[in-house]
Amino acid sequence: QCLMWVAAAICLIAFAIQASEGDLTTDDNLYLAIALIAVVVVTGCFGYYQEFKSTNIIASFKNLVPQQATVIRDGDKFQINADQLVVGDLVEMKGGDRVPADIRILAAQGCKVDNSSLTGESEPQTRSPECTHESPLETRNIAFFSTMCLEGTAQGLVVNTGDRTIIGRIASLASGVENEKTPIAIEIEHFVDIIAGLAILFGATFFIVAMCIGYTFLRAMVFFMAIVVAYVPEGLLATVTVCLSLTAKRLASKNCVVKNLEAVETLGSTSVICSDKTGTLTQNRMTVSHLWFDNHIHTADTTEDQSGTFDQSSETWRALCRVLTLCNRAAFKSGQDAVPVPKRIVIGDASETALLKFSELTLGNAMGYRDRFPKVCEIPFNSTNKFQLSIHTLEDPRDPRHLLVMKGAPERVLERCSSILIKGQELPLDEQWREAFQTAYLSLGGLGERVLGFCQLYLNEKDYPPGYAFDVEDMNFPSSGLCFAGLVSMIDPPRATVPDAVLKCRTAGIRVIMVTGDHPITAKAIAASVGIISEGSETVEDIAARLRVPVDQVNRKDARACVINGMQLKDMDPSELVEALRTHPEMVFARTSPQQKLVIVESCQRLGAIVAVTGDGVNDSPALKKADIGVAMGIAGSDAAKNAADMILLDDNFASIVTGVEQGRLIFDNLKKSIAYTLTKNIPELTPYLIYITVSVPLPLGCITILFIELCTDIVSAIQSFAGFTDYFTAMAQEGWFPLLCVGLRAQWEDHHLQDLQDSYGQEWTFGQRLYQQYTCYTVFFISIEVCQIADVLIRKTRRLSAFQQGFFRNKILVIAIVFQVCIGCFLCYCPGMPNIFNFMPIRFQWWLVPLPYGILIFVYDEIRKLGVRCCPGSWWDQELYY
Repeated sequence: QCLMWVAAAICLIAFAIQASEGDLTTDDNLYLAIALIAVVVVTGCFGYYQEFKSTNIIASFKNLVPQQATVIRDGDKFQINADQLVVGDLVEMKGGDRVPADIRILAAQGCKVDNSSLTGESEPQTRSPECTHESPLETRNIAFFSTMCLEGTAQGLVVNTGDRTIIGRIASLASGVENEKTPIAIEIEHFVDIIAGLAILFGATFFIVAMCIGYTFLRAMVFFMAIVVAYVPEGLLATVTVCLSLTAKRLASKNCVVKNLEAVETLGSTSVICSDKTGTLTQNRMTVSHLWFDNHIHTADTTEDQSGTFDQSSETWRALCRVLTLCNRAAFKSGQDAVPVPKRIVIGDASETALLKFSELTLGNAMGYRDRFPKVCEIPFNSTNKFQLSIHTLEDPRDPRHLLVMKGAPERVLERCSSILIKGQELPLDEQWREAFQTAYLSLGGLGERVLGFCQLYLNEKDYPPGYAFDVEDMNFPSSGLCFAGLVSMIDPPRATVPDAVLKCRTAGIRVIMVTGDHPITAKAIAASVGIISEGSETVEDIAARLRVPVDQVNRKDARACVINGMQLKDMDPSELVEALRTHPEMVFARTSPQQKLVIVESCQRLGAIVAVTGDGVNDSPALKKADIGVAMGIAGSDAAKNAADMILLDDNFASIVTGVEQGRLIFDNLKKSIAYTLTKNIPELTPYLIYITVSVPLPLGCITILFIELCTDIVSAIQSFAGFTDYFTAMAQEGWFPLLCVGLRAQWEDHHLQDLQDSYGQEWTFGQRLYQQYTCYTVFFISIEVCQIADVLIRKTRRLSAFQQGFFRNKILVIAIVFQVCIGCFLCYCPGMPNIFNFMPIRFQWWLVPLPYGILIFVYDEIRKLGVRCCPGSWWDQELYY
């Protein structure tokens, strides 16, 4: 754009000099300046419109209703906007509320919060008044601004608001990261620097030559301006902007909103994707994945629709399903009968939500099933007992017994059991069954899954008759001697489309790195399930376990995969991290902080990688900002993540990134073709001025005509120069000006006072008649280049396949563009008023036919070039002549 503004300024200066010298015979320079400015403004509007649409879509994500908070001041409760809270305020929150500030918990009853947007952990976190860790992110007595209270109630003291909150500090970290230039911006800037240097060099050369052979300063300046205009790729700005805008529009139809147009091409250049786990690679919802009963591990369906099933004929399964349904405090939000079970909103924590949805899918009506077993007593889960217990009456009115059910940490549940249910029969829980339990527990835990144990006990009617007053304080009922029913494991499962997307990335030469705040075992399991750690790849720990040697005796370079946690990363210096990234092709980072994610991105960039970062949480925003392209999730993503990102996935689907990469690479290839297409027209634009100065023929091509070639055509090779001059000399000869007579005629031709210049037949021409003929020559030269362009644009469709293999008219938009180009040419030639405005004149039909042989020659040349490329792949011919 700067180069075009400079060219426009030169035109205005030339017009001003012309006017000051009283030369008002033509306003070419003024029209040219206006046209150049119009090009910059119009292409700028393209970019503005696209980014304006993206901004509107992004703005629609934001909640326009101010967040409310319940505050206690002077003993009275108030509902106020959260932004009105001050440090020292006492606030209350309950399940379903968003935490309005950083709060020090003073009292809590069963309070659990979702910190996934902050830490990346999908597991609910318990909140209580006790300080359990030195780190604010790990302790239980701090609730963080913008996290969600899932259940229970709590009172707390506001300790930080606004920018002083943990979220605010992370946002400040993101705002402190400077925006990096995109690869396409760097490449185009480099390209324009070269073009500008050449334009000034050639322009200055022509200016000096013109002054030396006797031209006036004004005429020499016109030459300088013409060379600059001919060299400046005016059409490139429009080409790049339109290409990026069209690709952004295609991506929007595929749920990818581009905030920055240049991000489209950057995504195509991506060589490393650093992806968050929770909500990006995974579904961000806990799901039952495995069950252990009857001494066998069963696999549940963890896909989005959870339509799969397994053998449910066992009596043990029925007992286990009954326990996990009854010993559950989660409940579906009312009015969702028509909503698919996996998509229903549940009031409760993530684990109980997973169990409720699982029982709904297997039993059919979990809430109705509960109603048949009325609850008479309950002990909620707490961190001390690590179990949840409830007592129910049986559905059969003829059976007066009570049923006690329990779930919790498997080892805590097992120690309260004396028997185990196997194929519907209670067997003593001997050492053999304890070993079987331990094997299953370690197996499921090794998969990175959260495991819960379940047990039951029928209370006899003699000791606990109907109406018995169960007391949870005195525990007037047994909590040991129970019957173990089985294990259920849960995980936040990967999205169904992610493994295929990761495979496509790997095939395309893109490295996918997982960066998460979750536990290393869970992170490794998910990475293996989606293909980030490929089958057969081992970490240092895996090799040590296989060889039965200490980890420090294993050569780290032998490990293809590597899992690094936050504590290890903290002790690594930048060079060690870079070496780890270089040594291990498959990387997983777990328990990372926002600052560490930023360090990982910088280390990848230090290796020369073009880095894309995906994420949805506030903790991802600094890395999203630092990356070459940040990709945020549109549904689950926080406002901070969306603001920091360059692209937003409306469907939260990692697989959509692959679509973006494909489109980005396509536009990269098309832009290279366009630049090659743009530059090759310099010869037919510069040659007329070279001939004009050296041979002194009347000027074959005007500045404004060059501008129309740039904007409407942008065509190819030196062949077009011959086509243009053939048409030019044909037009001159038909009017009596033979080529030999034209040589050296320039000074007389341009003399305003000479009104009787004789042609080859002795006919006398006035200056006005000569000017009319000169405009006619401009027109035929323009038409020659335009006709050759049609052949050129057809061959540019493919750089390897023959045009006959590719097809000439498969691209309907291209056909329309060719027709439009011809229509523009006809309009400029035959529309009244063109001679006065753009120096175009009506021409005879046969002059359209003169350049046809040259168009055919271009076509034949390119078919020969493509044949060589196909026959000799990788050869000098292929490398040098591909574009």
